[in-house]
Amino acid sequence: MKRIEAIIRKTKFEEVKEALLNSDINWFEYHDVHGIGQSRQERIYRGVQYSTDVIERVALTIVCRDQFALPTVDVIISTAQTGEVGDGRIFVSDIIDTWSIRTGEHGDTVLRDRK
Repeated sequence: MKRIEAIIRKTKFEEVKEALLNSDINWFEYHDVHGIGQSRQERIYRGVQYSTDVIERVALTIVCRDQFALPTVDVIISTAQTGEVGDGRIFVSDIIDTWSIRTGEHGDTVLRDRK
């Protein structure tokens, strides 16, 4: 099993969410995060000057079977990518085991299959 953690632009969240749901990723966790990037630029958006050193982002966490990890990463990249500095990062790590609290089952059988 793999855990995919993606930090993406807040403005791309709805597109990424729809793309994941359309690619049969039927569960993921997300939350707003703030980070400090390497870019230290002043930008102007709609007449308001702001600094790019503190950036609002959305963090997604997805746990899936190994064979779905690369397709999931591909969906996130193809949807979230703008080509500009600050598009985000994706981290993939191994999950040793998982349990269903309701049934007590463990292993990748507790993950729902794709449709």
